[in-house]
Amino acid sequence: MYIDRHISSKVKEYSKQFPSLIITGPRQVGKTTLLKHINNDIEYLTFDDPILKQHAKEDSNLFLKTYDFPIILDEVQYVPELFPYIKMRIDTIQENNMYLMTGSQSFELMKNANESLAGRVAILELSGLSLRELYNIDFHSAFIPSIEYFSERKRKLKSYDDLWYWIHRGSMPRLNDKDIDWELYYSSYVKTYIERDLRSLVDISNEITFLNFMTALAARTGEMLNYSQIASDIGISVDTAKRWTSLLKTSGIIYIMQPYYNNVLTRVVKTPKVYFTDTGLVCYLTRWLTPETLRNGAKAGNIFETFIVNEIIKSYKNAGITNVPLYYYRDKDKKEIDIIIEVNGVLHPVEIKMSASPTKSMIKSFNVLDSIPGIKRGLGAVICQYDSLFYLEEEVVVLPINYI
Repeated sequence: MYIDRHISSKVKEYSKQFPSLIITGPRQVGKTTLLKHINNDIEYLTFDDPILKQHAKEDSNLFLKTYDFPIILDEVQYVPELFPYIKMRIDTIQENNMYLMTGSQSFELMKNANESLAGRVAILELSGLSLRELYNIDFHSAFIPSIEYFSERKRKLKSYDDLWYWIHRGSMPRLNDKDIDWELYYSSYVKTYIERDLRSLVDISNEITFLNFMTALAARTGEMLNYSQIASDIGISVDTAKRWTSLLKTSGIIYIMQPYYNNVLTRVVKTPKVYFTDTGLVCYLTRWLTPETLRNGAKAGNIFETFIVNEIIKSYKNAGITNVPLYYYRDKDKKEIDIIIEVNGVLHPVEIKMSASPTKSMIKSFNVLDSIPGIKRGLGAVICQYDSLFYLEEEVVVLPINYI
């Protein structure tokens, strides 16, 4: 059964305004299914087909002349030779909605697109399924702790009674089918990712070591990124750890959250945090095999935080905002804020807690934002498993998860 993707409205809107459109994102999040569902009456070509790929590489100009537009070109990162000729076709014909493309490897894809199609292409990033999509909630605004947002969101609330099932199950569309074996799916996913996506980007000579690296990083989701520690644990160099982290980021497997700092904040920690973009993959790699063992396990808090961070990120990407304005704060006095959302120069602090019993001690670091000259602190929130919204302080609300 097809699940309506919230980014669909942006795909339709941008297709009318640009000659070409690219949907990027991690493997198997539904990029091709989305484009084919929206454009079920136009031709579809995939460069997973080796003969088609060879034809496109050997004579890109002739290849494009062979097919009418609009057309869907799937996995276009495999044929970078096409981009200059797509530009020529666009400049000659000067129509919108000509080329609809997908690609999994965002670094190379974006590099080629930006070099050849600047001003001619709209780029959207698709993530895994959000809770809004899974529960068919018709609400599309990006998350921000504000009175206006809460008022609008309240009209579309649904209860997430099986939250830990979905945290463990993961956000991959195929896993919405409960008949799909969870462990078998992720085993195949990891194998395919290493053998196909990574090998096309870099030579990974020792697949077992790389898998151990992925597992070590998954065990640290929601934590500050310590390359030296990970490298020591796996037996690789720090440079290799950095390079492999970059590959995972490029592939959309992980999200790197930058710290919030400026010239005034001299004691702030500048190390980024790492989050896996799919909690199901984290659970598979770190061997939390059931929702029950996960919920009661030592890493439940980190994985819960990872899930909430991803839900917030999805709300932005599905609204067409690819540069998500999320940061975190930590200083040398160990004051920490899980998320800072920066909108129009206003900083909204957010704390994420697995607890259902929020207290004022959870927000004791929020006041560090008041000391930053020229910065306005907006409404903050504690996102937790409490079941209703209420004010913890005048400028801080306790926020149930279903408000995201």
